[in-house]
Amino acid sequence: MSGMNTPGDPRPSPTVNAGKLWAGGAATAAVAALIAIAGILLGRGLFGIEVLAPKGEGVWGDASTGWYALGAAMAALAATGLIHVLLLTTPRPMRFFGWVVALATICGMLAPFVTDAPLGVRMYTSGLNFVIGIAIGSLVAGTAKTAIVPVVPRPAPRPYPRPYR
Repeated sequence: MSGMNTPGDPRPSPTVNAGKLWAGGAATAAVAALIAIAGILLGRGLFGIEVLAPKGEGVWGDASTGWYALGAAMAALAATGLIHVLLLTTPRPMRFFGWVVALATICGMLAPFVTDAPLGVRMYTSGLNFVIGIAIGSLVAGTAKTAIVPVVPRPAPRPYPRPYR
């Protein structure tokens, strides 16, 4: 899998080690899911904030805890897919990736504020979404940088030496 070059571009395109990229994406998905679970347990258990469930549901809450963790994991895998496509098709893929992740994180932070949950719940959920977004963005970007296989330029052919006269 090679990156995109324009037809007249003399520079060879780097390739992407897809196995390394997706292994890092899977690890990031696990980290994101665990951040979600730890954040919910912290909010409910230590601070008594009703993150994603009414107080009567207890520290583990209802099924929304699992769905929230699954959503975080899926977001990490989507980010991995996005960076893979960007690495193969766009100039400056890391810059585009940074913008997409930043804007998606902002959307995730604003989403709790369209609910009728108490302000503390909205603030805490927004902060948790921020932490998950930062983790996904930084881990996937770091993995992507290590998955790029640089192209080693071939040395120019040396002309045969002229015979001495």
